[in-house]
Amino acid sequence: MQARKRPEDTNELPAIPDKRYFTIGEASELCAVKPHVLRYWEQEFPKLNPVKRRGNRRYYQREDIELIRRIRTLLYDQGFTINGARQQLDSADNEGHTPVNSLRDIILRVESVLALLRERSQHKD
Repeated sequence: MQARKRPEDTNELPAIPDKRYFTIGEASELCAVKPHVLRYWEQEFPKLNPVKRRGNRRYYQREDIELIRRIRTLLYDQGFTINGARQQLDSADNEGHTPVNSLRDIILRVESVLALLRERSQHKD
């Protein structure tokens, strides 16, 4: 019987489910890092700021998960230090590589994908 490969072994992370909020345990699994690492990164990366609710429970949103994955890649795959990763994130944001922040941008992206799909379906007929 072959052992199941874990995401951290293969550098393949699971798809992010279509949910609004994720617990720290779910975020930990989606990003292949331990919960204590996420709590530490919150201190080191000011942009990583999950919503906190009753009892100081953390709830991560999709943008947080994507940011955690970027941080993980910078630290684990590309070998940056915490300071270097922080600088990379800051410089990427200054160059316009920020996550989609407005509903208008999301709508425009969805409309462009729909137009592309319609165009491709017409060519197949």
